[in-house]
Amino acid sequence: MKIIDRYILKNFLITYVFTVLVTLLIICVIDFTEKVDNFRKTNPTPYEIIVNYYLNFIPYYANYLSPLLVFISTVFFTARIAARTEIIAMFSSGISFIRILFPYFLGSVILAAFTFYMVGWVIPKANKIRLAFEYKYIEDQYYFNRRNFHIKVAPTTYAYLESYNNTSQTGYKFTLERIEGNQLKEKLTSDHITWAPKKKKWEVYDYKVRKFEGQKEFLTQGVKIDTAISLSPKDFENDKNRFEELTLTQLNEYIDLLNLRGADGVQTYLLEKYTRFTHPFAFIILTVIGVVVSARKSRRGSGLQIAFGFILAFVYLLFFMLAKGIAESGKIPAVAAVWLPNIIFAGIGFVLYKTLPR
Repeated sequence: MKIIDRYILKNFLITYVFTVLVTLLIICVIDFTEKVDNFRKTNPTPYEIIVNYYLNFIPYYANYLSPLLVFISTVFFTARIAARTEIIAMFSSGISFIRILFPYFLGSVILAAFTFYMVGWVIPKANKIRLAFEYKYIEDQYYFNRRNFHIKVAPTTYAYLESYNNTSQTGYKFTLERIEGNQLKEKLTSDHITWAPKKKKWEVYDYKVRKFEGQKEFLTQGVKIDTAISLSPKDFENDKNRFEELTLTQLNEYIDLLNLRGADGVQTYLLEKYTRFTHPFAFIILTVIGVVVSARKSRRGSGLQIAFGFILAFVYLLFFMLAKGIAESGKIPAVAAVWLPNIIFAGIGFVLYKTLPR
């Protein structure tokens, strides 16, 4: 690596880190101002606010805004050295534009690899702590209020609950059916079931089991029995942001589970999965675009270039959110929705590279 590479790479990364820190400081101040009334009502300790909430809040928003911030950092740093005629000096010494792009590309790859590791395994664990704090101190207490709840717990087994109390972890009017083909082979009915945390099983009370063999029916009944099925109290918890709590490995497992159950909402988890893979590529694409739009020295100064960079970055975020929203409605495949903004902006970057004077 040459001196020019180290110079650009070092200052590019420093500018990015500085931009992230300043942005997160502003976001934390705004967020605290919005939530201070909740903190007064629910009275969490300072330790919980700082350690459990904000230390896990920071990486979440750093990742969420990272494509925007890396673009702004690139434009800001490149426009600054262009205004000082440093890029003109590089061209005069025989360095090509592609060669100048190399340290930027290397820096974006480093950030992309780091981000992929963070969004895949680190940030989900932080989100779990952050969301637990929000559910406890900020949001209203969650109650599972669905009635007549049906769920597939195995390839041929279906469970039913008339209602469920997530505070006592008790389900009422429980039914478990095993169906092979179009024939009911076995049916368990119960007055109520309760989760046993130590056993990690359901305790089934006042139960009846009917087994069907041809035209014959066999009845067994009792006061209490334990059963282990692919159903737990987690399935009745607030699942609004559950995908944020799952590591990449857990996300794949949960998608398989939802597909097995034939449940709704698989699209949301597929979107999250594909987003985690495409998110790092946005670093590379937006970094290249940022260099292209800001490498030319302007007589009007760098303000116009930086403003143009802001506009492009926000357009990217809006386009990504729009594509994601359409995918959640099921109108386009999840994988297409998350790749479409990157593909379009890669095309925009290529056009800008070919057309903008340098």
